[in-house]
Amino acid sequence: MECYFDNSATTRVKENVIETMVKVMKEDFGNPSSKHQKGVESERYLKDARDVISHILKVESKEILFTSGGTESNNMAIIGSAMANKRAGKHLITTCFEHPSVLETFKYLEGKKEEGFEVTYLPVDQSGHISLEDLKAALRPDTILVSVMMVNNEIGAVQDIASIGKLIKEHDPDCIFHVDAVQGFGKYEIFPKKWNVDLLSVSAHKIHGPKGAGFLYINDKIKIHPIIFGGGQQKGRRSGTDNVPGVAGMAIAALDAYQHLGDNVRRMTMLKDQLTEGLEKLSAQILEVDIRINSKKGEASAPHIVSCVFAPVKSEVLLHALEERGIYVSSGSACASNKPGLSGTLEAIGLSKKEADCTLRFSFSDENTAAQVEYALEQLKELLPLLSKFVSR
Repeated sequence: MECYFDNSATTRVKENVIETMVKVMKEDFGNPSSKHQKGVESERYLKDARDVISHILKVESKEILFTSGGTESNNMAIIGSAMANKRAGKHLITTCFEHPSVLETFKYLEGKKEEGFEVTYLPVDQSGHISLEDLKAALRPDTILVSVMMVNNEIGAVQDIASIGKLIKEHDPDCIFHVDAVQGFGKYEIFPKKWNVDLLSVSAHKIHGPKGAGFLYINDKIKIHPIIFGGGQQKGRRSGTDNVPGVAGMAIAALDAYQHLGDNVRRMTMLKDQLTEGLEKLSAQILEVDIRINSKKGEASAPHIVSCVFAPVKSEVLLHALEERGIYVSSGSACASNKPGLSGTLEAIGLSKKEADCTLRFSFSDENTAAQVEYALEQLKELLPLLSKFVSR
């Protein structure tokens, strides 16, 4: 049995998405900037995609900017808004719990000594949540940007975006609020206007869409500078020939995700509960392995992510042992998995290096089944005692 449990890294592209993309590439292949009919036909896909996405988010279609994915969206949101609003202040706030495409971008701004940006990194508790009191204390008159991830990609902690947005705007209506919603889009109803979110990043390949496509919601009132220059596409905000097949496929994937949102979330929640309860039982049965679950149950944790420590078995060893039996999981963020060192996320919630080195992430999609979870638990029950014998004490 093949069990793909690495959906937070990427998802399988759905057939109707592929069909749409093939049609665009083979038939409606014109450059949307061209003035002839082929260009007009291609431009229509972009308009339709903006309409689909803006309807889902309850925003205006002109507020949707197409990008190459979550990393570019996060980079543009942070660098673009910081540079455009630096006259109002140079203090920025994020958390120590963000995706590398956010943390590394803030470090880049922090490193530009000539610009004078200062960044405050908020801590999180053991479940991965920030304190509103910590945020309130960090806000200053010169704070121009706050960036908080909606759903953590490694342990699934869900931040209270509505309460965070309310607090920020009560402090200063002009302070910009950016949300990395890459792991949240397609799993939750998201309301940027209602939640006081000014910038929101999304990536298509997390929702059964293609890699290389994403979008950034930009509140029409927000000043933001482009970070890619050239032909002035997308009203000068993001130059470069539009990825029409990717955008068209992303729109189909987004529409599918939200048309079946309730059923999909219920399925993933059921699978998460099944895996979590199964791991808890294994913990009592396999005494030579310390099995501890980092992901919590309930509304404060995403329905599709389970992070678990299997000490003293190294995550890479267990990952490949499971792979040999057709089970695919992750040892952390796929966007940074080739970099040595302790995961910032796992360190932030209090795990030691040893514990982090023994942590795996299981992440579900609507295509996973209860039979797959049961099979994975059976294989873990067999593998863990065996692998623990080969660990150097």
